[in-house]
Amino acid sequence: MQSEDPIYQTLCDYTKALTVALGYRDSLTQQHSERVGNLAEELGIRCGLSDEDIIILKIAASFHDIGKIGIPDPVLLKPGAFDEDEWSVMKTHPQIGADIMLAIELEGAKQAATVIRGHHEHFDGSGYPDGHAGETISLLSRIISIADAYDAMAMTRSYHRAKPHAEIMGIIHHETGVKFDPELIAIFNELIETSEHKSVA
Repeated sequence: MQSEDPIYQTLCDYTKALTVALGYRDSLTQQHSERVGNLAEELGIRCGLSDEDIIILKIAASFHDIGKIGIPDPVLLKPGAFDEDEWSVMKTHPQIGADIMLAIELEGAKQAATVIRGHHEHFDGSGYPDGHAGETISLLSRIISIADAYDAMAMTRSYHRAKPHAEIMGIIHHETGVKFDPELIAIFNELIETSEHKSVA
């Protein structure tokens, strides 16, 4: 979606400072968010979404992890696995992100906030924060869930190595119907093979 769109441009202008803040807090999360925004937009276009929905998708995907600004450093920057208490803290970031987006109070922000809140919901209802399932999860959130998971596995972080494309797709296929919408995965399967965001690990 072109940035000349007034809705997109205004929201981008108001959220640019958040991107800088997130970059100072955790530059890898900022870079991940940018890639997820681009990959989610690709998938949204392939799904035939309206221009308005593509705008909201791009914004929500680009800021899906903005709530991590509110996560304490010992949890956010921990190099290993979380314990139960730390995981409970990390799981608050979708709600924090939605609250941040809602505070912008511009056209499109409320829709984007709803999408951000739902990006860790799972297709079978096992996700968070609300335990929604299937089509009760926003379509845009379901799209971001796929883009987010793919890019997270394609990145090298302190707690895991970057996985090669075939390994990532094997994991995604195993989790289709559990975490991911099967119909969207069928579209993603074709898209990712020619995407510039395909893992080169």
